[in-house]
Amino acid sequence: MIVKTLGRVDYLPTLEAMRTFTAARDADTPDELWLCEHPPTFTQGLAGKPEHLLGPGDIPVVATERGGQVTYHGPGQVTAYPLVDMRRLGIFVKEYVFRLETALIQTLDSYGVTGLRVGGAPGIYVRPADPGGHAALSGPMQGFAGLAKVAALGIKVSRHCTYHGLALNVAMDLEPFLRINPCGYEGLETTSLDKLGVFTDWSTAAGRLAERLSAQFEVKTP
Repeated sequence: MIVKTLGRVDYLPTLEAMRTFTAARDADTPDELWLCEHPPTFTQGLAGKPEHLLGPGDIPVVATERGGQVTYHGPGQVTAYPLVDMRRLGIFVKEYVFRLETALIQTLDSYGVTGLRVGGAPGIYVRPADPGGHAALSGPMQGFAGLAKVAALGIKVSRHCTYHGLALNVAMDLEPFLRINPCGYEGLETTSLDKLGVFTDWSTAAGRLAERLSAQFEVKTP
């Protein structure tokens, strides 16, 4: 997997670049992972409902073809776009999402934070009151009681190839999340690593996430 660090880039040109890359790739095109940070932007998923936009104000809203509802991108967030040929890896969407979540959980674990899955709600969650606790790791949690979302997922698949991706909140102004129902869930709390007592820079967090994502999508040779 080729890892490209794009820095802070506008959302729409990055989306167009992903679409172009995905449309042009063939069976021999190496997978890529793009790491970036966006200026403040709300993005609405394909099935997004307008009532989940409570009051975007001066932050632009971009309609996209990814799955999921509305989310927020902004400074202090590591956004990762894995451009992966699932057919070459021999996996399907459910396994792909599981691997994305696993990479996020592993990244959080490297900071002493326990990431949790919630059944039926893609993304990774934490317990703000006990971010390093290791209870209930045997399977997905049910419901959001006591949890806050620290990473969001939203993907698109075209001809077995993925684009869009995931976002990990590192050190963010979380106020814009109050202008939406994050991922379509009213009252869902969001958080970031710095609010959990983890102080790291964007480059370090991006590097750790890239390492774990790359390991998840390494093509195994006989």
